[in-house]
Amino acid sequence: MPAMADPNFAGTLTYICEHNEQGALGVVVNRPTDVTLRELFAQVDLELRDPVLGDRPVLFGGPVMVDRGFVLHRPTGAWQSTLAVADDIALTTSLDILRAVAQGEGPGEILVTLGYAGWGPGQLEDEILRNAWLTVAAVPELIFSVAHGDRFGAAMQLLGVNPLLLSDAAGHA
Repeated sequence: MPAMADPNFAGTLTYICEHNEQGALGVVVNRPTDVTLRELFAQVDLELRDPVLGDRPVLFGGPVMVDRGFVLHRPTGAWQSTLAVADDIALTTSLDILRAVAQGEGPGEILVTLGYAGWGPGQLEDEILRNAWLTVAAVPELIFSVAHGDRFGAAMQLLGVNPLLLSDAAGHA
């Protein structure tokens, strides 16, 4: 919700990658860091050949494990440590995907984050009931094709909602 007070999530759009009885895991897809992909690849001794891709920012994926990279991508491919999120979207944490991207052989669409967002069993559901989150069905084009600064507004448009008119008070019928 626009009134989210937690600075880790205020104004963010978070893509939920896994949600089950053990909790939930997601990555924030609209908060850039000051690090570019070129700089990140250099830190792991890889030269990113694509200059346009190299200028993209690495995103802040969430407050958990911010020293670790997470690659949200499509198509899914066959990487060493991958969580299938949807039919054509996956989240990979292994270095083999970065090696492939550096060589121009990786997935066609990628988004790289440092860290992830995590919730314990029932925690996300409780936060949704307390009106902390507004939910919308995931649209891959919004994540991979819309500029990171426009993703939050684009998600609100999918709902037909003006974020300035939202209240942080929950109502129950």
